Amino acid sequence: MDETEFIFLEQLLYHTDKAYVISQLKNVDDSLFLHHFAGNYHWDSGFEVPTVILDNEACDLGTGLLLFHYADGYRLVEKSEKNSASSQRGWQEFLAKIYNKLLSLDFKSQNISFDPGLTKIQKYKMRKNDPDLPDVLINKSPGCEIKIHKF
Repeated sequence: MDETEFIFLEQLLYHTDKAYVISQLKNVDDSLFLHHFAGNYHWDSGFEVPTVILDNEACDLGTGLLLFHYADGYRLVEKSEKNSASSQRGWQEFLAKIYNKLLSLDFKSQNISFDPGLTKIQKYKMRKNDPDLPDVLINKSPGCEIKIHKF
């Protein structure tokens, strides 16, 4: 990405009109841009914007895994009763969508690597809790490692 793209990315991240941000993200065809945006997204703004990123055809598998990790998707796979609260419906719907997309590898590209950074112990505990836990959720995704530019 060049400097003008980073400037646009920063402006979009801090834009207050969610409808504008969504319309701009729908028109993005650069997987790196989406990855950097997702890596800087403020999650207390809801799940509409991450859903737009996930639905974008340019969204890479690594970006999908990043979204799953940043949205605390591992709580979903723990299957605890506290995750069933109706106040978390938007979170659950988003994670169900991304979970299914990750499992089916429904991404046009796998060029951007994302490492959830789970330790061997964390992976062991997750596997002990759910022996059928898919590798795609806990391992580093294929592709080139990208250092996310933070704003």
